[in-house]
Amino acid sequence: MVVVPSLLFLLSLLSSTIFFVPSSHSFSEAESLLKLKNSFTQTNALTSWVPNSSPCSSRWAGVMCFDGIITGLHLTNMGLSGKIDIDALTHVSGLRTISFMNNNFSGSIPEFSKLGVLKSLLLSGNAFSGEIPSDFFSHLNSLKKVWLNDNRFSGKVPESLAQLTHLIELHLENNQFTGSIPAFKQSVNSLNLSNNKLDGEIPGIFSTYDVSAFAGNDGLCGKPLEKVCSATPTQSFAPPASTDYSNDNKLVVGGVVAAMVIVLIYALLSSKNNREDDFSQLGRDTMDEMVEVHVPSSNRRNSESSSRKGSDSKKGGGGGGGGGGSQHGKSGSMTDLIMVNDEKGTFGLSDLMKAAAEVLGNGGLGSAYKAVMSFGLSVAVKRIREMNRLGREAFDVEMRRFGGLRHRNILTPLAYHYRREEKLLVSEYIPKGSLLYVMHGDRGTSHAELNWPTRLKIIQGIARGLGFLYTEFSSYDLPHGNLKSSNVLLNHDHEPVLSDYAFHPLMSPSNATSCMFAYKTPDYFKYQRVSPKTDVYCLGILILEILTGKFPSQYLTNGKGGTDVVQWVSSANSSEEMERELLDPEIASGNVANTNAVNQMIQLLRVGADCVESNPQQRMDMREAIRRIEEVQV
Repeated sequence: MVVVPSLLFLLSLLSSTIFFVPSSHSFSEAESLLKLKNSFTQTNALTSWVPNSSPCSSRWAGVMCFDGIITGLHLTNMGLSGKIDIDALTHVSGLRTISFMNNNFSGSIPEFSKLGVLKSLLLSGNAFSGEIPSDFFSHLNSLKKVWLNDNRFSGKVPESLAQLTHLIELHLENNQFTGSIPAFKQSVNSLNLSNNKLDGEIPGIFSTYDVSAFAGNDGLCGKPLEKVCSATPTQSFAPPASTDYSNDNKLVVGGVVAAMVIVLIYALLSSKNNREDDFSQLGRDTMDEMVEVHVPSSNRRNSESSSRKGSDSKKGGGGGGGGGGSQHGKSGSMTDLIMVNDEKGTFGLSDLMKAAAEVLGNGGLGSAYKAVMSFGLSVAVKRIREMNRLGREAFDVEMRRFGGLRHRNILTPLAYHYRREEKLLVSEYIPKGSLLYVMHGDRGTSHAELNWPTRLKIIQGIARGLGFLYTEFSSYDLPHGNLKSSNVLLNHDHEPVLSDYAFHPLMSPSNATSCMFAYKTPDYFKYQRVSPKTDVYCLGILILEILTGKFPSQYLTNGKGGTDVVQWVSSANSSEEMERELLDPEIASGNVANTNAVNQMIQLLRVGADCVESNPQQRMDMREAIRRIEEVQV
């Protein structure tokens, strides 16, 4: 992984580096990295690592710096093998993120436990093997992201992983882990344990997660899987077979009667339910550590197991259909990139493979990356594994249709790559990022920019983009289908751009159900159907989010954190005084003397409330919602 630090990345590192003193030991750190390099074999990708030069000012490949301090080591897709000299890394005091993804390392996991201040440890796509000690992560209390997927690890999932209080991403898929899933202290935003050999009951804390996170483990049972756990005690002192509770609450104690077990379970559940929801993870923690990577290529292990699964998206812009790019290769090859919009120039897959890139995030549809091409174009690449409903030619028709779209509030793709098991969608990169990040990820400069005229502009821009989609895709059940703040990107002038739209016909029903926000609404939960009015409901959530400044709990799969904006707004009982109290103080307090502005806010608040009417039959349609939004004038 090779990275170019972005503003968001630098901001994310600020809190962890502000107390470092730069450069007095920079030369010794250079020596330490050279010692690390000497422990590798096949180091052709590290030719920039040379003696008598500075890793930061000389821009050593894969070394990330902030203010002259080495903060990240992202050596992805570099063909490295050999030993990872952890002792050398202990002398790099500012190191917070490490990635050795998609290399050729093997053997047992190195002693990263010596590096107690790490925030991200990314080892995916190697050949590490063997058991990981149960207490391996007990001294890595700052870890937020652990990616060990696509290796050959065996034995039990380390208990110490479950004790990490800051963990938000855990990827262990495609290994050989055995035994039960340990009892985690808290839920994580991104979890994948699929394709291992795990067994036993899934802990209750994960009961609302997507089924795909646990697929390929024949021995697992319990929610969210349909497989019911059979109560067959294997020891005479096991709890009664009729007791139904999760593994993390099971206590096997000789002589303890069932009544005592029930009392203990009740106490545990009460303490868990009374725990204050902490939503501070969202925003910075889900987006802060932008990792420098190369756009994923088909690594050597993909051909061994095409059933393996994995991972979300951003922006593109405009114009002209047609050709450019490489010719179609064989099905499943990585040789073709098909241009559908050449207004930003033409490029091929090889240009992407050579581009320095950052991981933007993981979401319901897949992983998203920013890639900077050698000729200066910045693009967002979304890697999607769930879009398998159409064959190559039908998919090409849809992509070319998308490439021909022209609207200031719509993200138009530039190119795509087709493989049966996954797709790459390439769009122009939008530097300000998503509305989700600007609203909730940084309560600093970006959020201060969101005054009332800006928020009104965003809401009306979203409405105009939806109006265009509802004209272009009028025959679709879901002209958008995945409308939420992470899929609203903001240009430099806060003009909103909609992404991830009209994917519904491209996805199988089961994939759409698990990946698209439309299926998280009452329309599906209560009535088992979605329709264009489902997009209206999602628009209502967005309006309420923008006006209240609250992060909607509706976005969270596990239901933990955020605010139920629908319930909260409905509690106002149409009282104008109470409605004012719902408004984000950032906009309400600054306009207390501006009666017109406050009236506009309340007018839109009521539009949002009407959009989230729980019964689709009683909900307004999109045309009416857009009309009422456009009526609000500054």
